[in-house]
Amino acid sequence: MRTLEKRAIDSGAVTGAELMERAGRSVVDALRDEYPGTDGLTHAPWAGQHVLVLCGPGNNGGDGYVVARLLSETGAICHVLALGDPADLPPDAAQARRLWPGLVGQFSTKAMGQVVDLCRRADQPWLVVVDALFGIGQRAPLDSVCDAVGGFVDALFEHGGPTPYFVSVDLPTGYDADSGTALARRPVPSDLTVTFHAPKPIHGMPHFLDVTLVVADIGLSSV
Repeated sequence: MRTLEKRAIDSGAVTGAELMERAGRSVVDALRDEYPGTDGLTHAPWAGQHVLVLCGPGNNGGDGYVVARLLSETGAICHVLALGDPADLPPDAAQARRLWPGLVGQFSTKAMGQVVDLCRRADQPWLVVVDALFGIGQRAPLDSVCDAVGGFVDALFEHGGPTPYFVSVDLPTGYDADSGTALARRPVPSDLTVTFHAPKPIHGMPHFLDVTLVVADIGLSSV
């Protein structure tokens, strides 16, 4: 995948920022079709709803910033939490973060819980959580990151609140894309996974059978 992207960028056919924009838009389009509690026919089923977007320190996180911006532009109340130092973001991801007009909070279980409190006050039945923490390049150990999300999920079910609906950008955080090996004690769950150009090996493995998979064309087929 990275080879294809580099070839496309080196050819001048597309920029990295354009690919990131296409990837983010593909996630939004897939979410529109699969948004929980709707028939898939509403243009912006997230309008007026709180959405949590978790952005990592690489280009997967950049995709997350694009998703947050596009959802916000169509009425979602997006809460972005970031992992890592923004000064260390790759150039395209850094640009995507700059284009996000809202606040960016620090990734933590406590910050995620604050979004849940807002959902409770609004009597919101679902909370879409966009997992844009780590993509195909993720490596172990990821326990601290995944445990933070796991603690958030546990608190949701223990104390009541909106039902979480996890949207993974490329693949859920906590898995090796090729072997499917868990890179954490408790990987981040996934209800909908949007990957790009072609499925990765993990997407065909048994522990992925209950996950809705969307393979989005971001324009690499013709390169």
